Amino acid sequence: MKGRDNYEYMTAGSVPRTICELAVPTIISMLVTAIYNVADTYFVGRIDTQSTAAIGISFSAMSVVQAFGFFFGHGSGNYISRMLGARKTGHAETMATIGLFSSFAAGTVIAITGIIFLGPLCMALGSTETILPYAKEYLGIILIGTPFMAASLTLNNQIRFKGNAKYAMVGIISGAFINIILDPILIFGFDMGVRGAAIATISGQIIGFAALLFIDRRTGTFSVSFRAFKPTVRAYIEIIKGGLPSLLRQGLLSISTILLNVAAKEYGDSAIAGMAITTRIIYILNAIVIGLGQGYQPVCGFNYGAKLYGRVCEGFWFCVKAGTLFFLTCSVLGYIFAPEAVAIFRKEDAMVIEIGAEALRWQLIALPFGAFTLVSNMMLQTIRKAGRAALLASARQGLFFIPCILILPHLIGIRGVEMTQAIADILSFLLALPLTLGTLKEMKSLSQKQGSSVQNL
Repeated sequence: MKGRDNYEYMTAGSVPRTICELAVPTIISMLVTAIYNVADTYFVGRIDTQSTAAIGISFSAMSVVQAFGFFFGHGSGNYISRMLGARKTGHAETMATIGLFSSFAAGTVIAITGIIFLGPLCMALGSTETILPYAKEYLGIILIGTPFMAASLTLNNQIRFKGNAKYAMVGIISGAFINIILDPILIFGFDMGVRGAAIATISGQIIGFAALLFIDRRTGTFSVSFRAFKPTVRAYIEIIKGGLPSLLRQGLLSISTILLNVAAKEYGDSAIAGMAITTRIIYILNAIVIGLGQGYQPVCGFNYGAKLYGRVCEGFWFCVKAGTLFFLTCSVLGYIFAPEAVAIFRKEDAMVIEIGAEALRWQLIALPFGAFTLVSNMMLQTIRKAGRAALLASARQGLFFIPCILILPHLIGIRGVEMTQAIADILSFLLALPLTLGTLKEMKSLSQKQGSSVQNL
């Protein structure tokens, strides 16, 4: 699509239909990415409990890389969508270049630092002595690919915020496909174990980044380029305002995962493995609603930039209703078949299944509340309500989760580890209500002043 067509498409068509058209490829991208992230857990789970736990230990480090990828991707992407909505293509091009180059640089710094302090890092992430050799082997290789992981996430979001979700999907799928294909070949065919899983992952990241870069340069109204790299303090302020919620959300996810692993290791390697598997299952379910919300974000950004506030609100409620219905269905089915779901990843260890299934059921109870929280955070972030978005983004994995994981296990043992995330999810929903409803009320008032009608309020 060209810029003019994208503007008309975003601001004049049916809101639910536009969101669905953008969300389908985004949901596919998120699902493939989720499968991409759990593929190592699935295949390595066929080896032993320690290898499975090592993947869970490394996930928190990868979350830091993802935090910076989303920080630069959402920070620059939100600005890009607003500039395209305001028909200022030159500003959008400059921001896209600054965001991508900065993301790659941040990933490089993380890689170098992590490799230098690999052993202490693994222990700080919650590794036990029996898990440590596997964690060092896996994470040591993963860190090599972190610049490409961060840059891929940034570029994928930029392409999506331009309104080209289908192209972004193709780029993500290419890398994920390589990882999924290589995993069994390297892990079992070449008997490389966790080292093979790590090599498959970084191979997918590098190829995925190359595919996204190729796609970006051949689609849309502009692409990143060296000539457009003109970093300014003002540009980074925009990135911080638009990307800080993502940095907080993903960064706190890393911290919460570390604390979860530290709490779980008191109950053995099986507890770490069980919680790691539960985290992956919930990650897959969240990926679908996140994909729906990401399909909404370009619509939100374009229409907010065009001052069409009624369309912003209409899209919000559509996503909340659809997401809540999906989560509710998954909660019922998942609660019934929780042991079977955990056994898919590690059926040889009964203790892993027992702990994982109990934790999964607790999280599924709170899951339906999550749609409102997720979509609220995306809307607040896109329309540049930085303070509200940052507060809500820090709530689930920080403000509520961290105190719970530090206190509950000491009071009620392993049950405290299993139920912490569910409690944090419900409290986050209660916080999201006043923050979001107040913002929607403000937009309704602005829309009424313009003489336009707002649906679903």
